[in-house]
Amino acid sequence: MTTTHHGGAWLTQEAYDRLKAELDHLSGAGRHEIVERIEAARQEGDLKENGGYHAAKEEQGKIEARIRQLQELLRNAQVGEKPADDGVVEPGMLVAAKIAGEEERFLLGSREIAGDAEIDVFSEKSPLGAAIIGHKQGEKLSYTAPNGKEIQVEIISATPYAG
Repeated sequence: MTTTHHGGAWLTQEAYDRLKAELDHLSGAGRHEIVERIEAARQEGDLKENGGYHAAKEEQGKIEARIRQLQELLRNAQVGEKPADDGVVEPGMLVAAKIAGEEERFLLGSREIAGDAEIDVFSEKSPLGAAIIGHKQGEKLSYTAPNGKEIQVEIISATPYAG
């Protein structure tokens, strides 16, 4: 199943499914568990000095924030296959580039595509991301950074992110 909503983050089907499963857990069993913990802590008496109650309420706030974040991300996501391995920079690509003389490797797209991987991620809407989309391996270009400086970029490679 491939659905597309314009304007949202690009996600692979695998990333979409993983995030949907997380949302389903948090909004179902995750919510139920935290409500039970809050109720159990409430039974212990004085709420002002009840560390377990306050910790559970704080965790509930974090869960609700993550649920809202996931709902928004999934509602607006562009879901599709991994991009073609054609050396053209597009969302979902692992890019190696020389940026202002320094070689960097990063994923172009949403942080959520990378999951728990330790990799830098640049949005396709960031100044760098917007500048390099559509360019190919070996191309040189420049873009204006938010600080007003002109930054030189050379695309070394662009391959589909295997995550």
